[in-house]
Amino acid sequence: FAWISRNRRLWKDPEATIASSTAFLYAASVMILVRRLARAS
Repeated sequence: FAWISRNRRLWKDPEATIASSTAFLYAASVMILVRRLARAS
């Protein structure tokens, strides 16, 4: 979970609802996967 600290929005957790926090967590995960795929090709 060290990658959460690189995503400042997830680290500070200003979101009021669990649903919005979950959405940002998914978005951060997608961005990490996209970066890894871009590096691999």
